[in-house]
Amino acid sequence: MKRHLSFLLIALAVVITSCSNGNNGKSANSKTTDLKNNPFMKPSTLPYGAPDFTKIKDSDFQPAMEEGMKEQLAAIEKIANNPEAPTFDNTLVAMEKTGQLLNRVYGVFNLLAGANTNPTIQKIGEEEAPKLAAHHDAIYLNSKLFKRVKTIYNERDTLNLDPESKKLVEYYYQQFQLAGANLSDADKAKLKKLNEEEATLSAQFTNRLLAAAKAGALVVDNKEKLAGLSNAEIQTAAQDAKADKQDGKYLIPLQNTTQQPDLQSLTNRKVRHELFEHSWTRAEQGDKNDTRAIISRLAEIRADQAQLLGYKNFAAWKLQDQMAKTPEAVEKFLGKLVPAATAKAEREAAEIQKVIDKNKGGFKLQPWDWNFYAEKVRKAKYDLDENQIKPYFELNNVLENGVFYAAHELYGLTFKERHDIPVYQKDVRVFDVIDKDSTTIGLFYCDYFKRDNKSGGAWMDNIIGQSKLLGTKPVIYNVCNFTKPAEGQPALLSFDDVTTMFHEFGHALHGFFADQEYPSLSGTAVARDFVEFPSQFNEHWAMYPKVFKHYAVNYKTGKPMPKELVDKIKKSATFNQGYALTELLAAAELDMQWHTIPAGDSIKNVDQFETNALQKTHLNLEQVPPRYRSTYFLHIWGNGYAAGYYAYLWTEMLDDDAYAWFEENGGLTRANGQRFRDMILSRGNTEDYEKMYKAFRGRDPEIGPMLKNRGLVAE
Repeated sequence: MKRHLSFLLIALAVVITSCSNGNNGKSANSKTTDLKNNPFMKPSTLPYGAPDFTKIKDSDFQPAMEEGMKEQLAAIEKIANNPEAPTFDNTLVAMEKTGQLLNRVYGVFNLLAGANTNPTIQKIGEEEAPKLAAHHDAIYLNSKLFKRVKTIYNERDTLNLDPESKKLVEYYYQQFQLAGANLSDADKAKLKKLNEEEATLSAQFTNRLLAAAKAGALVVDNKEKLAGLSNAEIQTAAQDAKADKQDGKYLIPLQNTTQQPDLQSLTNRKVRHELFEHSWTRAEQGDKNDTRAIISRLAEIRADQAQLLGYKNFAAWKLQDQMAKTPEAVEKFLGKLVPAATAKAEREAAEIQKVIDKNKGGFKLQPWDWNFYAEKVRKAKYDLDENQIKPYFELNNVLENGVFYAAHELYGLTFKERHDIPVYQKDVRVFDVIDKDSTTIGLFYCDYFKRDNKSGGAWMDNIIGQSKLLGTKPVIYNVCNFTKPAEGQPALLSFDDVTTMFHEFGHALHGFFADQEYPSLSGTAVARDFVEFPSQFNEHWAMYPKVFKHYAVNYKTGKPMPKELVDKIKKSATFNQGYALTELLAAAELDMQWHTIPAGDSIKNVDQFETNALQKTHLNLEQVPPRYRSTYFLHIWGNGYAAGYYAYLWTEMLDDDAYAWFEENGGLTRANGQRFRDMILSRGNTEDYEKMYKAFRGRDPEIGPMLKNRGLVAE
């Protein structure tokens, strides 16, 4: 997942979470009166302008953010009221230079709010969210400023602009339009109020969800109930319980998805059911962490926003600047996948039921049984046990000899760990990213282990973005939620975890290879249904033979994974893909159904709406729940993917099709990597996405490779 904050749009993506990051924990209301001593007031003197976490206190964020908004609005007012005729330089370039203080502080705040939060940061996030929304509106609903932008837009073909500059003109004009710049003053006032309420509720949703996930952890009182887990996993559960002040018990924390990793191993069906229910109902307990009222109101607000702007629903409004363009295009795309996915899932369910019956289970397959018995089917069909392969995927080796190695072979990059750059948490590592000509192109932070004060899932973002205009190089982080091993034990990953590392680093590459003049168009500042393309494309190299054999070695013996085990992984690659695709499609359709509600509709019963939505889209398979339920769907209520979760599947079509080009043209070579870097990874948002892709591929994307890779069609 990419958590993306575009320039001047940071108000729309406040990301919040819960616990302690080791800062001083001063109250959010505590004001630093002496801004001169605030570490954000000037760019950091560390390499790349990296934040100096030894100097940053929680109490620094709020005053710096508010001063940043004040500074930017003063600069914007000066541009809007410039008596000179509007030009590209005195309006758009001038706008690109504003907001540097705000972006500097928010880049760090956003990192900590997602990856290492505490109650103070959460409170700041909730307090600042509506202010940031109002700040965004003060820029994009400024009539004088829009008049200047519109003048430049109307003259763009006569200004002799280079392609990137012309794209910037078109970008700003569209952003102003989508933000409501053409509205009457009365409607602007209504929209501002809705935007502020949405920002506040989105921040509250994120905070509630993290608390709900923490409270929803399964605690058991004896080890026998955890039969099926490894000794190391049981030891970790004991440590987690002790950290939660429940000595002598065992705690299994919730991941962000519906299905939980331990459901694959737990032999006690009652415990599996209990863990599943903890996950399924985490945010529906009728307590202070219940999210249903919030999402009902958010859906109403978004429908009202769209109506004010002249669109029939929120999705129609938000898809204007995406590759798909319309909800109809999204539904047509998803509709092509549903029959094949659900048919395969039903065949898989029947196969699993046979195993249950053969073992005299005496029950009908339920969601909490699926992963446990699917693993038995996989072992029977492919003789593959997850515990057989984990010793070959030690985290540090996967990172350095897998993820980094693939980037070296494709793009000529090398990486050098730094120990002189302060970090925000002791498990974080930092690397220089060095290009093929020995120049440094950025700084990479990786934060891989789960914590109670970290949001679920995995993501990439920039602390600092690339821009020739501003003279900045990218400072980028990857965050994951892998289980931290007990003291002295190696961090062993599943192959899904390995794929996640490659995925998030694909986002990082997209950011590191940015080569833009303007920050608004740089690197990963692209449409949601394009931003996941580079990340999912990078997943393919995890299994590429040259790369795989370089990192898949036993952490004890140093010996490579035996060929027969490698072959088993390859043969099982399409196993359970009916389930996997159906749960994704269900989540994508829930997102689209929530965001195609017309204005005036009020959803009082969230659960019934969810049921109806899945029935309507033919995805109501009893044994295959959506990957995220509405009540814990952070992507769409808190992370900026509203009407955009389909992007993961849309970009899967792109990445599989692009990888097919590599297969047709010699596979992993430096020449092929350089071509992909030059034509995709370095382009940012400087060109129409369809044209960009077609220039690389030689044709429009096709869905065939995706269906083939998912095992939904014969090769």
